[in-house]
Amino acid sequence: MDENVRVDKWLWAVRIFKTRGEAAEACKKGHVLIDKLPVKPSRTLRPGYIVQVRKPPIERSYKVLGLSEKRISAKLTEGFVLDITPPEVLKLLEMQKDMRLTMREKGTGRPTKKERRDLDEFFNT
Repeated sequence: MDENVRVDKWLWAVRIFKTRGEAAEACKKGHVLIDKLPVKPSRTLRPGYIVQVRKPPIERSYKVLGLSEKRISAKLTEGFVLDITPPEVLKLLEMQKDMRLTMREKGTGRPTKKERRDLDEFFNT
């Protein structure tokens, strides 16, 4: 395990972001917080820190359990990060996923047959 790990490398290593560039960009935009303060990508982490990542429409919270600069497999992330996002926030995300089915973007035209069947099934259930 490493002692000093940059926050952007850690976010990438534990698979919160697909690329390190995305993690660094989120830090620069103020979407990554530690102790409710925005951090730069070069900020070092320690086990026990709470990292909040704002990915619209919700803000997820993660507890740092271990440090790694190298990308680890999805199965091994359990030893490095703990998702402590409150259940109410996750429920909000699920509700928004359901709402996306009913709202259509302006200019997308009429629904296809499959979309129509899906809508009918959703509303009749």
